[in-house]
Amino acid sequence: MNYSRFLTAVSSARRPSPIRLLTELQQRSPPTLISLAGGAPNPDTFPFQSATITVKNGSSIVFNESLMKKALQYSGSYGIPELLSWMKELQKKLHDPPTAGYTPEKGQMEMCVTTGSQEGLCKVFEMLVSPGDNVLLDAPTYSGTLAALQPLGCNIINVPSDQHGMVPGSLKEILSRWTPGDARRPGSTVPRVLYTIPNGGNPTGASMSAERKRQVYQLAREYDFLIIEDDPYYFLQFEKPWAPTFLSMDLDGRVIRIDSFSKILSSGLRIGFVTGPKPLVDRVVLHIQASTMHTSTFTQLMVSQLLQAWGQDGFLNHINTVVDFYRAQRDAMLCSADKWLRGLAEWYAPAAGMFLWIKLKGIVDTQQLIMERALEKEVLLVPGQAFNIDSSAPSPYVRAAFSQSTPQQIDEVTHARTHARASDRHCLFCPRYKSLVRKTLHFCFKMVFKSMCH
Repeated sequence: MNYSRFLTAVSSARRPSPIRLLTELQQRSPPTLISLAGGAPNPDTFPFQSATITVKNGSSIVFNESLMKKALQYSGSYGIPELLSWMKELQKKLHDPPTAGYTPEKGQMEMCVTTGSQEGLCKVFEMLVSPGDNVLLDAPTYSGTLAALQPLGCNIINVPSDQHGMVPGSLKEILSRWTPGDARRPGSTVPRVLYTIPNGGNPTGASMSAERKRQVYQLAREYDFLIIEDDPYYFLQFEKPWAPTFLSMDLDGRVIRIDSFSKILSSGLRIGFVTGPKPLVDRVVLHIQASTMHTSTFTQLMVSQLLQAWGQDGFLNHINTVVDFYRAQRDAMLCSADKWLRGLAEWYAPAAGMFLWIKLKGIVDTQQLIMERALEKEVLLVPGQAFNIDSSAPSPYVRAAFSQSTPQQIDEVTHARTHARASDRHCLFCPRYKSLVRKTLHFCFKMVFKSMCH
């Protein structure tokens, strides 16, 4: 593939940092190497000496004095070698990407560590999206995606979706504005990038079927565009076997996959990964060299030590435990929604993730319901407006997260706080909507928002 045609002018202009290259070289060198090259501070001046981190299974991650010095020092921009090596093997086990055996020029699978998947997403967008470009995505979508894309001045084309994700027929209809040959003409307006969250989409909870992915990938081949597979909820799929990924079917080297440890290890660790064709991942790393330089060495080492101790089977056993937890949370929320909102709202059971996307019948826009009426009752959801490409467009949806409440809290009856009294001065809702408002708030209180009191 001709990867240069996908790059923005800024990304094309990036050059390797000589200092960063020396850091990578030193990282791979024997401890006997004497370096006068780097500007790294002397670790003997650091106030931290050692640390022991206790894991829930009773084991410990020990940072002795030597490891602590390494943890507190600069490291390479791709990520520390031991974590990268472990993750590459995991990607091969889970996805068996065809590109793993390719040459770099053909799009060999490469990987880098990012400071959370959001950093990877932002840097991938800045590498590929120029002002005026057409970008395909299925909205409503993650508000962080829109926050990263919209300032780039691109034209976002919404591809219709349903509970099974992006609809390939709708994508094909959109692409029919052009011919496949148009994609290879200089100055063409054919979209060069498609973005999607294929599992447990945020906010909709939608998950794309394997057949739909194959159809979307075939369209990508015909019209020569790249697929950004943003998959932070991949490990939170509630049924097995897990759905095959775009990376697993990537024969051409046109998929950039973004993974996250935020939902399965810790959101505060800020560990994400970008996997994709080496010519493109290398460009992401050039941006890292010029900005954050690298993800925290300490958190990388902490995660690496944990993963090495667990092994792949131990890691996947941990994932099973996490999935069991979120499946129970989802089922409890669905039970409560069925009890309190049946006939007043619409929803479907998410196959992955941590969100329920609720459409309130008879409500044109939930913004004021949430930001005024719900807040009066100390309840907070996210109004659907936040996930629209046009954030001023009304939305009858709300996003409810089921990640933090307990099944016991879900079953609690909180009658004292269920009535949303609509005063003459503030009420937007006719009397026939008061029941909906009251029951929606009742549902919200029970579901999500009192966990900090226990």
